[in-house]
Amino acid sequence: MSRLPFLLRTLSRWLFWPGVILVVWGELTPNPPDLTTGFGWDKLQHFTAYFGLASMVTMILGPKPRPSIILDIILLSGLLELLQRLTGRDADVLDLVANSMGAISGFTVALLVWRLAPRME
Repeated sequence: MSRLPFLLRTLSRWLFWPGVILVVWGELTPNPPDLTTGFGWDKLQHFTAYFGLASMVTMILGPKPRPSIILDIILLSGLLELLQRLTGRDADVLDLVANSMGAISGFTVALLVWRLAPRME
């Protein structure tokens, strides 16, 4: 195994579940900290969170494409958006779009790392 995928796989194994916990907390906390400073930052945060989750799980599972990874992460995203109503927050379809785009991008980038890293050594 190439060194880069091995390193990323190891980091992903350590960081995936803490990442899931952080994303769930961020999605469901009634009064999340306001980290936005301008238009669109909220969607960038959503994109980045789900990019991270999808790329980590793809690195953990290996180089064979598993499109169900994307679907599972997008379904988690949709479920968390619906559960926000129970915490007094509003679900936002644009958050789901940003989450989905992040999951698809993270999956794609991780697959590219798996496929291209061995060729670069």
